[in-house]
Formats: sequence, C-alpha cells, structure tokens
Amino acid sequence: MNSSNIQQNILIVGASRGIGFGFVKTLLKEKNNIKVYATYGNKENAEDLFKLQLEYSSCLNLFQLDVTEEEQINNLSRQLKQEISNLHLFINCVGFLQKDNIKPEKSLRHINSKNLLTYFQVNSIATVLLAKYLLPFFRHSEPSIFAAVSAKVGSIGDNYLGGWYGYRASKTALNMFLKNISIEYKRTCPHTVVVALHPGTTDTDLSKPFQKNVPPEKLFSVERTVNQLLKIIDNLTENDTGKFFSWDGSPLPW
Repeated sequence: MNSSNIQQNILIVGASRGIGFGFVKTLLKEKNNIKVYATYGNKENAEDLFKLQLEYSSCLNLFQLDVTEEEQINNLSRQLKQEISNLHLFINCVGFLQKDNIKPEKSLRHINSKNLLTYFQVNSIATVLLAKYLLPFFRHSEPSIFAAVSAKVGSIGDNYLGGWYGYRASKTALNMFLKNISIEYKRTCPHTVVVALHPGTTDTDLSKPFQKNVPPEKLFSVERTVNQLLKIIDNLTENDTGKFFSWDGSPLPW
C-alpha cells in the first residue's frame, strides 16, 4: 500500500474473528487516512467487530455477507459503489478446515462429495466471485492489492504427507484462481497486485484442534500473523502479481 495523501479504501472479507478481525484492528490502529469496509457472516459471532465499530465509527463500515451466495457478493459491490469508486486493499480471510460434520479426511475412505463441494465453495469459489464483482473498483491508476489467505498445504510441490483432501485441493484451486485473476487484472487493472498469502499456523478457531503437534515457536498469535502479512503487503511491487508468499515473505512453490 502506498503512503500518499489519497484516502486508502480497504475491504476485509471475513472480519468477525481470527486473522480477518486482526487485520481490521491493526489497520485502524496503525494506518492514517483509511476507510475500512469489513464483512461478517453471523452477527452473533461478530460482537468484537461491532464494538470496534463504536470506537472507529467514522472509518469502519460493516456488511453482512455469506460468501457462498453470489447474489450477496453482487449486492456487496452495489453497496460499496454507493460509498466509494476505488479500492486500494482487498483481503479475503474466509476459509474453513472443519465445521459441523466436516473434518479433514485422513484417507480416501473418508471422502464425501458433499463435503468436498463445501470446501471448494468456501475456500476457492468465493474469491473468484469477489474478483468478478470487485474488478471495477481496481480500475484506477493508484497502487492496489488483491489478496487472499491461502495455505501452504495447498502447494502441490510441497505436499509430502497427503491427507486433508478437501482442504488441500480447495486451497490449490484458490491459488489457481488467484493466478488466473492476476493475469486478467494485469490487463484490466494493471496497477493491482494479486497474491496468495500463507499465514503460518495461527492461534485461531480454525487451527485449535490441530495445535498439539505444532512447536510453540511455530504457533503465531493473530497479532504476529497480521503484522507479518502486512509487512509483505506493504513491500509488494507490480512484479509480484500472481505469486504465492509465505508468512516470512519467501515465495512458495505451486
């Protein structure tokens, strides 16, 4: 993100908790001259976000959004259009590893087609739909970023353990969508850098059931993760579009 005097318009999707909430909180505290638009899924899970809005009422706007519903994404773009014409930073933080009866598959016998579709709908398709409807907001001449939180386990080149079929494959699909988006955006929004970001294992609800095997030094607080990812974002150039970055700024294999 640039440090010019132009107001920076930021959209964080999936901001009710975890990394998304961390981004909103950190950006509001540390950046000047910004307007943050943040989405949440369920109001009952977004109490902290609404408290933050009371504190930053002049520069934080909230929208309810189910990322699996294309019409809701379209409506979000219409609502944004009433407020702003440009976006400078977009981060999609929505993703899931397990919920209800859906758990990461340890072997082929656990494969369930309905569960696989849910993984893809949330972890992959949501981002490409957001790219579709938000494209007009990136047709400007100021430096901007379109990013999504991906995962190292989505790297085909880095997969030595197998398992987690739905989660891995949906993150791999997300990475391919982002690569495609980067190519189209290069033509239509040439000043927008499109990237996939691996946050590392972060102490959130998503990782809680799997933390026991993670060395303490490899389990990051939300604050640390957000600061590491913002450091990457702040240092991106147009030559970085279409790349996949780890939390420490190193490129990851596809």
